[in-house]
Amino acid sequence: MSTSLPDVPGSASVFGITVRWSDLDAYAHVNNVQYLRLLEEARVYAFKEWFGQGRDVIDEGMLVVSQAIDYLLPMEFAYAPARVAVWCGGVAGASFELGYAVAGPEGDDTVYARGRVTLVAYDLREQRPRRLGAEEREALAAVSGPAVVLRSDRAVGGGARGAAS
Repeated sequence: MSTSLPDVPGSASVFGITVRWSDLDAYAHVNNVQYLRLLEEARVYAFKEWFGQGRDVIDEGMLVVSQAIDYLLPMEFAYAPARVAVWCGGVAGASFELGYAVAGPEGDDTVYARGRVTLVAYDLREQRPRRLGAEEREALAAVSGPAVVLRSDRAVGGGARGAAS
């Protein structure tokens, strides 16, 4: 899929994610909570692409520890899938940050929302965070780009954020 979306790094992976009729709100726009589903689905596809088909890092333990979204414009229903770009915006010891841009279907390069999700690698057996391994770091480096700066970051005088720890 096209990665020529505004402010999306060339290293990003872009996935077509279906917007369902039931995702719309009373105003015929995609409901804000449904954007989290779009990000989640793109993340699942990205992990398979980035970490390999023979490995399931979700089953091994990856937990979402924070999510933030800027809703930029209302997105309406389209029969063609929305495009969700995802990339790594920073890596720390046990965690990493993903950046997202949610755009319309092919031909509509409008970015309707931007998001940021922080995940932590987690040892399910020991029930505690674990450090990211060399293979995971290498895979994330291949899809790295600038961290997403959201409105709330600018409001507190932050500018670009650093990676999560």
